[in-house]
Amino acid sequence: MTLSKTRLAAKPALVILALIMALALAVPAGAKYVPDSFADLAGKVSPAVVNIRIVKTIKQGPMTNVMPFPGQQQGPDQEGPQGQPPDLHEFFRRFFGQGGPGGNAQPREFKQRALGSGVIVDPKGYVITNNHVVAEADEIIVRLKGGEEWPAKIIGRDPKTDLALIKIDAKHDLPFLPLGDSDKVRVGDWVLAVGNPFGLEHTVTAGIISAKGRIIGAGPYDNFLQTDASINPGNSGGPLINLQGQVVGINTAIAPQGQGIGFAIPVNTTKAIMAQLREKGRVIRGWLGVTIQPVTKDLAKKFGLDEPIGALVADVVPDSPADKAGIKRGDVIIGYEGKTVKDMHALPRLVAETKVGSEVSLEVVREGKKRPLQVTIGELKAEAAASPKAAPQSEVKLGMGLQELTPDLAKQMGMAGKKGLIVTSVEQGGPAAEAGLMRGDVILEAAQKPVTKVSQFKDMAGKLKAGEGLLLLIQRRDSTLFVVIKSPDKK
Repeated sequence: MTLSKTRLAAKPALVILALIMALALAVPAGAKYVPDSFADLAGKVSPAVVNIRIVKTIKQGPMTNVMPFPGQQQGPDQEGPQGQPPDLHEFFRRFFGQGGPGGNAQPREFKQRALGSGVIVDPKGYVITNNHVVAEADEIIVRLKGGEEWPAKIIGRDPKTDLALIKIDAKHDLPFLPLGDSDKVRVGDWVLAVGNPFGLEHTVTAGIISAKGRIIGAGPYDNFLQTDASINPGNSGGPLINLQGQVVGINTAIAPQGQGIGFAIPVNTTKAIMAQLREKGRVIRGWLGVTIQPVTKDLAKKFGLDEPIGALVADVVPDSPADKAGIKRGDVIIGYEGKTVKDMHALPRLVAETKVGSEVSLEVVREGKKRPLQVTIGELKAEAAASPKAAPQSEVKLGMGLQELTPDLAKQMGMAGKKGLIVTSVEQGGPAAEAGLMRGDVILEAAQKPVTKVSQFKDMAGKLKAGEGLLLLIQRRDSTLFVVIKSPDKK
């Protein structure tokens, strides 16, 4: 009897053991599990995350009508003049004059304060943060987790990627975090964000990598990691950390219209920028000398591509590396040093990261055929842009108004010597609007032929079949680009 009971009691235990073994066999080898707590990791990395407090002087002129209040012209972490609430400051401005109480209308200065975060990446006191945190700062104070405070100096800034390198001269080695490899980060990987949101020091939040390679319109080198780890004003410049305690990104932006959507600069971008800032105090980037645009499905068909891939060359800067290498307007760059150029956004990053003076190989599609080219990369220089004046209107078909570009109009618009047709109006929802045409654009070519008369364009448009597209080359401000305008499906 006793034996029978023992056997019966052993059966459930055997079943449980079998289930455990089955589950163990079902889990892939090398799989990692979510820890029960992030406490050990948070305790390990927090000492290397710092609070950054900046002060800068703002001058208010006597005729200023709008002050940069919180949530308007300022960054999200900045306070109003001398810390005043905006409504109180507006009260003084309206009822006591521009200078505040006493009616003093003379220009005056006030101190504007902002908060941000940073991460120590070298025991000698080098700190990575965002450019927008420290730009134009008169004073930068870095506060460590233990309460120590040190003044910091800017080693270098890079507005194009919103990164900055600052340094504090502590009397001892500081805790720092190693830099990981953001290329190895996968969508779904766990990450921690550490920073000082709303001045709440060393706040730790957890989430996952939601997406990679995000383009958010922040600059020409957009390539953000997206995360749902909570990021708020004050987190800017703080690290995004993997489960190994390595920095994989620098938190820099949020989507204000949504919750749980934040963006970080990949640490592999940070590494290259940091090295140049530390050595030269600025970033030297490669330059090709082309204006590029995305390749849409319609453009792909017009340029002989099987799929929308690469960067379409809308213009070539005279005497630039691209010009010297024989790159032409209408070429589609699909390869760079053996790497596929998947879309327009990939090319600027590849060129920027190339050492100035290097000779690189390109693959372009020209008139439907692939061609190899060699180009020597130049150095990117800052350039100014000009805006054209609005042109008078006249009505034409395809949902836009056109007017011939006279020499006088061309001179007014900063396009002396150019010939074409000015887009004077765009009908909402019409073919021109759907093609992306805007008022003030100048049509230089249609079907890759110069077009200078409205009647000439009408004839070409009139020959389009229902749903057929017409390839246009347009000039917008100081750049050119291609668009395809389609005839309505029903005429």
